[in-house]
Amino acid sequence: MIPVAASAARFALALLALASFSIPAAAQTAYPQRPISFIVPYPAGGTTDILARFLAEHLKDRLGQPVVIDNRPGAGSTIGAGLAARAEPDGHTLLMATSTTLAINASLFQRLPYDPVGDFAPVSLVAGVPLILIVNPALNIKTLADLVALAKAKPGELVYGSAGNGTPHHLAAELLKTAAGIEVRHVAYRGSVVAMNDVIGGHIPFMFMDMAPALPLIAAGKLQALAVSAPRRVAAAPDIPTVAESGYPGYEAVAWQAVVVPARTPSDVVARLHAEIARFLATPANRDKLIQIGLEPLGGSSEELVAYIKSEIARWGVVVRSSGAKVE
Repeated sequence: MIPVAASAARFALALLALASFSIPAAAQTAYPQRPISFIVPYPAGGTTDILARFLAEHLKDRLGQPVVIDNRPGAGSTIGAGLAARAEPDGHTLLMATSTTLAINASLFQRLPYDPVGDFAPVSLVAGVPLILIVNPALNIKTLADLVALAKAKPGELVYGSAGNGTPHHLAAELLKTAAGIEVRHVAYRGSVVAMNDVIGGHIPFMFMDMAPALPLIAAGKLQALAVSAPRRVAAAPDIPTVAESGYPGYEAVAWQAVVVPARTPSDVVARLHAEIARFLATPANRDKLIQIGLEPLGGSSEELVAYIKSEIARWGVVVRSSGAKVE
């Protein structure tokens, strides 16, 4: 489970304290010296890209240099992550990493072009990413129970999409498949938005999707929402029940986003970036912005992120192995 502060007030105070972290004046003037590349290992338009752009705007204003989004999608985020791991460790390359990049891929791939723990210096956990189960409205399915009934009536006929093999979208559906005892087939896409567009077009009937790009389309009637994957209802969509309360107690599949930099990046640079991200998360307007698109603002120290990544590698490893997902 993603760590959440005991209370919103305590969490905000902790973030404010981090944001006021004292950085030596010399370090402040030395960094950054040129535009910063912010690698997003997914296509534009998805949750990772949206969140990175929010952060880039904040960092640009605070650091005084352009922060340029560099979308490098493909191979389950390993292309972008590999580029970031090999970048000069001077703070001028950031990676918007996800639970796929830093945890799931460790079990999914036999060989990775990076070490999720050894090749990166963690900066900050940023947000939790609940997923939403969506269907094409033409199916006239209104509840999760309706979808399960249809799947049981047509075993092996229904297909679901995902952002790729072993992604949270894929594993969330596999968890549901096991919990509900249904037979459905997986179609892997090169990005979640591409898959979602095929749900809208009627090419595939359903999928688990990031909330940020899905909510406007649900409001417009182009998608039907059935349930969310979080353990509690999400503030951005309080009328949509959880999978757990829809008949599958204990179900939970929440992804997350974090910022990391290449290993051996100077500690004062990491501290400066961490302080600025903490400031971003402590600002009520920014927190509200994330909540409105279905994200859960998080945060915490760089040291906590190291421990969290290691625990998530173990947790998602169990899910990957039980799903049978594998990438050569």
